Amino acid sequence: MIRYKIYQNQQKKGLNAGKWFARAVSDETFDLAKLAEHMSKHNSPYSSGVIKGVLTDMVDCIKELLLDGKSVKIDDLAIFGVGIRSKAAETLEEFSLEKNITGMRLKARATGNLSTTNLKLDSQLKQQAEYQKPTTPGGGGSGSGNTPDPKPNPDEGDEEAPDPTV
Repeated sequence: MIRYKIYQNQQKKGLNAGKWFARAVSDETFDLAKLAEHMSKHNSPYSSGVIKGVLTDMVDCIKELLLDGKSVKIDDLAIFGVGIRSKAAETLEEFSLEKNITGMRLKARATGNLSTTNLKLDSQLKQQAEYQKPTTPGGGGSGSGNTPDPKPNPDEGDEEAPDPTV
């Protein structure tokens, strides 16, 4: 079950200013040790320690390959790669690494059984907590204090923005 909360975009200007969106929320994060423990309980002949060791080595190797400019595909999960954030230069001669490359990012694109289409078909959604408008001074409203984050964390949002790095 994928849980979500509703929030209002707090930007004052722009296409989505003041509009309402849903954001997926997670009630728990599994680190490698917890993932290994979970995997070992699926009728595995391997202990959680052995599985954690393999996963740790996998993470190290994926990092190494990404930093070498390679992409890594884990079937039915994602294709991982590195993206570059950059800003425009007016001409080729004006482009420089220092001025125009603003950052790097990890990219992951669902693949196989975890494709966006299958995710949409297979998932079930449930609202984590019903949104209630905050109480305004002198006005009505339920004022339960159960309001969405005024400035949503961009890492948690699910709105899709154009990717300038592609």
